[in-house]
Amino acid sequence: MYLWRRMTDEQRQAALRERQANRRPWHGPAHIQSDTSLYLLTAACYEHAHIIGASPERMVEFEKELLEALHARCEQVFAWIVLPNHYHALVKTADVKAAIAEIGLVHGRTSYRWNGEDNQRKRHDWHRCAETAMKSERHYWATLNYVLNNAVRHGYVERWQDWPYSNAEDYLAAIGRERAEAIWRDFPILDFGADWDPPEL
Repeated sequence: MYLWRRMTDEQRQAALRERQANRRPWHGPAHIQSDTSLYLLTAACYEHAHIIGASPERMVEFEKELLEALHARCEQVFAWIVLPNHYHALVKTADVKAAIAEIGLVHGRTSYRWNGEDNQRKRHDWHRCAETAMKSERHYWATLNYVLNNAVRHGYVERWQDWPYSNAEDYLAAIGRERAEAIWRDFPILDFGADWDPPEL
């Protein structure tokens, strides 16, 4: 079980304060055309092991490195979430291969660092990052709902904004609760991701 559930309120607040230094604002949605440059980027730890979630500090550190990589290669980052064993990011990029290559560098650096920290030099930490192109406005909004709901889906928290390693709080502040609830109703996730989202072990 992930240690966030076992942390005291003081420990959670300390983790949140540490993360706040790296907050990124939510960007409004792009105009979706047939030749969209919008993608959902997803990667998981190998065999869904909770390697990212070994500590709150590692979660904060990885979120910061992932966002730096995304902002280096993407025009916009609309939604993201980092969980103990995987992450999702909804982005706009003209060169998705370059974005994935940048993320690959993050995977390489974090693998080396974490395997040293955990004394597991031969451990395989990551399964590769994969992209899914957005096909329509409906696909975009359902995907955004899916990303921001992911911590709730996996049972870590009851509300989006209670999970510290995403931009859900920024999204809700920018768009407003009433609009967010309307988007949730109008673009339901249904069984979105059922075939590929890693299960919790």
